Amino acid sequence: MPTLPTYDDVCAAATRLRGFAHRTPVLTSRTIDLELGAQLFFKCENLQRMGAFKFRGAFNALSRFDERQRKAGVVTFSSGNHAQAIALSASLLGIPATILMPADAPAAKMAATRGYGGKVVTYDRYTEDREAIGREWSERQGLTLIPPYDHADVISGQGTAARELIEEAGELDALFTPLGGGGLLSGSALSARALSPRCEIYGVEPEAGNDGQQSFRTGDIVHIDTPRTIADGAQTQHLGALTFGIIRREVKDVLTATDDQLVECMRFFAERMKLVVEPTGCLGFAAARVMQDSLKGRRVGVILSGGNVDIVRLCALLAS
Repeated sequence: MPTLPTYDDVCAAATRLRGFAHRTPVLTSRTIDLELGAQLFFKCENLQRMGAFKFRGAFNALSRFDERQRKAGVVTFSSGNHAQAIALSASLLGIPATILMPADAPAAKMAATRGYGGKVVTYDRYTEDREAIGREWSERQGLTLIPPYDHADVISGQGTAARELIEEAGELDALFTPLGGGGLLSGSALSARALSPRCEIYGVEPEAGNDGQQSFRTGDIVHIDTPRTIADGAQTQHLGALTFGIIRREVKDVLTATDDQLVECMRFFAERMKLVVEPTGCLGFAAARVMQDSLKGRRVGVILSGGNVDIVRLCALLAS
């Protein structure tokens, strides 16, 4: 088993990110506090550079490249947010970037990835193995593969979002975090356990793709087919060895949310808080709403992981 990152690694990542990542705002809503009978603190990573928390992990990982790695370049695979994060971070650091993206990735995410300077190579997410393609590119061209979540530097970088949240809001009774491959959840768990030891940590994934929930409850990593859900940032097929190692040790439970619940949350954010939050970014809030009876009187953190949703798709979802 590889060595798991620690909270010290999160602190080191925070130092590397200073001056590059935004310290995103923590917002509250009187309306939702009254609805749930609790105090909710929303960490708005939809307002992060390139529109998602993924910038934190990507920049932290690339900033640790040696001269040979910087010259050869980086390769990754992603449905969108990690793709943009690697492309932008590589551009800032002068590193060539090759990005493997599913052919049906949101048009806005693909355009942004190219706009940040990434070389986009497409594949079929339902019939091809992105991890195998990534390894092939890495070996054939000498590129360094930085996966979207199962990498110590990526996990440590993602953990800085929860670190900032707790530094600003104070200790929490519960923390809800979207769950795809587990980078954000495992990094958040490192920060929450160090800064708010009694905090209950929850990961939330799409109901259609509950591999994390199955893994958490069986004790072994479960692999599934690519789920069909509007939460494209969480269309992962399995957790990583590193992320699962931290999740099974630190997380209270893994929950799910339906696509309809995600749309309701998107509508709330747009109408009441004037925020654009993509479906994946709404996972934590959706679960907190369902759990409201057990959250009464408590201080609750919710990480809004991103806001990269195509405007036409956003309008269609909100009008449905």
